[in-house]
Amino acid sequence: MTKPKVILLLEVPTLAAMLIAGDGWPSPVLVLATLLGGALAAGGAAAVNAYIDRDIDAVMGTRTKQRPIPAGIIRPGEALAFGLGLAVASFVVLLVFANLLAAVLAQVAFLFYVFVYTRWLKRSTPSNIVIGGAAGAIPPLVGWAAVTGSLAPTAWLLFAIIFFWTPPHFWALSLVLQQHYARARIPMLPVVRGEDETRRQIIYYTLQMIAVTLFVFTFGLSGLFYLGAALVLGGVFLYLAWRLWQTPSTAAAWHVFHFSALYLWLLCAALVIDKRLM
Repeated sequence: MTKPKVILLLEVPTLAAMLIAGDGWPSPVLVLATLLGGALAAGGAAAVNAYIDRDIDAVMGTRTKQRPIPAGIIRPGEALAFGLGLAVASFVVLLVFANLLAAVLAQVAFLFYVFVYTRWLKRSTPSNIVIGGAAGAIPPLVGWAAVTGSLAPTAWLLFAIIFFWTPPHFWALSLVLQQHYARARIPMLPVVRGEDETRRQIIYYTLQMIAVTLFVFTFGLSGLFYLGAALVLGGVFLYLAWRLWQTPSTAAAWHVFHFSALYLWLLCAALVIDKRLM
């Protein structure tokens, strides 16, 4: 119910932001506490999401019917209480071990995901993941704030990278699961605008994402190692997106989806190596 795979994906840019913020390495206690606080906030948001989406989970397909609430393992009220409890625990952990700014930013991500994305955008517009994706872009801000107590341009560029990375990542998956969304009447882009437009938008957002990754170097916030990694990784991402556009298939969509996760991890690793080891 807390979607640990999603949490793991979000923890990588949080850690990367912590490792490049400030003048030296952050303390292990601060790193572990911040990652725990972020995981609690993300897990809480996922649990509340499961509570809100219990009606559509019951009709989307076998995958969602097996989730704890529609499967009858957990009662809706218990899931809601669990999610809210995790959010409160996240705030306390970050406030005690990091600072108020990091704690507040984690709660902003929680509230944005629950109320703006889940309650409003997800069921009302095909742009749901574009705007709602901002919630998933906040974790590096939390990591940066935990170390420095403030937010710098590099932190906001990390936010922007994830913001533009989210649509092609999620739309690739939605191409595979579009029948599930259609069954639940969720206006995901492939359901409302069709597969061709979805593949075209994946190209557009991938290009925008690559441009933002290069701004990190353009503004003098990284070196040549990061620039080379960003160009190579961006080139592979664009190639896979182009192949999906030119030769549509479920396999091609899966390739974009799976590589997008690897892309984010490797890009973050390249930034850390460039900043701390080069």
